[in-house]
Amino acid sequence: MRDQRDERMVDRARRSETAEQDAARQRILDLAEAERIPVEETTRAIPVRRGRHGQR
Repeated sequence: MRDQRDERMVDRARRSETAEQDAARQRILDLAEAERIPVEETTRAIPVRRGRHGQR
């Protein structure tokens, strides 16, 4: 009887840990999506070309 109870407690702990991990993963994905910049709003960086002596 004790083994079954211990097994249930371990199973419950695993499910709880899995749920916490899933929630954390979702929070990270939500944060990344909120910080994402749509490609339409970005501009292409053009490098500054300088001459041999620092001239443009």
